[in-house]
Order: sequence, then C-alpha cells, then structure tokens
Amino acid sequence: MTSDCVITSLANSSIKSSFLSSKSLFVSFIDIFCTKSQIFCLSLIPKKMITLYLARHGQTEENIARIFQGHMPGTLTVEGVTQAEALRDTLQDIPLDAVVSSDLKRCVDTARIALEGRNLPWEKTILLREIDWGSWTGLAIKDVDLQHFPADVETEAMLYERAGRFVDYLKERYDGKRVLAVGHGLINRAVQAHIQGVTLEHLRSVPKMNNAELRRFIVKQN
Repeated sequence: MTSDCVITSLANSSIKSSFLSSKSLFVSFIDIFCTKSQIFCLSLIPKKMITLYLARHGQTEENIARIFQGHMPGTLTVEGVTQAEALRDTLQDIPLDAVVSSDLKRCVDTARIALEGRNLPWEKTILLREIDWGSWTGLAIKDVDLQHFPADVETEAMLYERAGRFVDYLKERYDGKRVLAVGHGLINRAVQAHIQGVTLEHLRSVPKMNNAELRRFIVKQN
C-alpha cells in the first residue's frame, strides 16, 4: 500500500509539471491536489508496536532496612548485584534496540550490569523514578503512621499519571523498537497498569515486581 502511495505522489508531480504553462488557476489546483495526496499517503503508513521488557532494579541496602527509599539513590547489596547478573543472563539472547531507565543510581547500576558487553542507546529519565515519599524519604516504614500520609508525598493518582506520560514517551520515541526499561516497584506497577488498561482504582491489583524481575509487554500505538 505504501509503494502505491509513492507512485501516486510521483504521478501527481508529473501532472503538476505539465500544467506549469497553463493558467495560474489550474497550477494552484494541482498544488493543492498534490499536497493532499502526500498527506494522505503519510496517513497510510502503518503504526508499529513496541516490545517492552520491563525490569525492576536489584535488591538494595534500603530494601533490606525497610525504609522509604523513594528518590534516594539506593545502593545494591551483594544479592542485588547477583540479581542484576542473572537479569543479564536472561537478556543475553533477547535482541534489544534501546534502553530506558530511571536516573536513580540503583536502576543505573542494575542496567549497567544487565547490559554488560552490549552497546545500546541508553536514556535516563525522571519519568521512571520511584514514587516520591516526600518528608518520609529515608524513614523506616515501621516508624510512620501509614494511615496519615504527609502532604508532600506523591499520591497514587500522581504516580499513575506520570506512568501514563512514560508510556506516551515510549510511543513517541521508540515506535517499532525492542526496549528494555529499568525502573522501580511502584512506578513499574503503574506502567504495567497503563499498558494493560487497568484503571487507577484497580492499580493495586497489578502484582508488584520482585527485585530484578523481568516482564515482557507489547505496547500498541493508538
């Protein structure tokens, strides 16, 4: 279908040339006709889909300490490094075109280990950061009142909206590509929800990922 469109556009260009010596009215008509034809041809180019491999970072010291890690850098444990190496082995035979990760250290370190020996385009984005725990960041989970969140904590609705922007970001930049994305437990859950059409109200029905877990999704263009 695309080749037919190209032929049509070329044919219209020939018609336009043959009318160059005619009255300006006819030249204007052909100009408009050719432009519309080209726009029509572009609209017929099929949208592709993205194969997304979504991973969570390896275990961190903060995970072990059971603190609100949020936007803290995070430090991989020995086990976390081993998990990232296992992720590397899993990805070894999977073809990839690009990598996108959270810009936080625990994700960057996980991705670097998982991509060892591969030279791929790599973008780091704040869209894939973990939920922002605000003034709870760095505190032990057991030391806060989970029934009363501080006003500066990123809400689930805000997290869900950010995940939607990340999915849109993928669609805009990686059409037809195979992409590895390395993020965090809660943001990854929200990303998966968007891909699978799960609403905000049912967000917690999406299983949270384990450390260095890998899930595969097909992201369809609208």
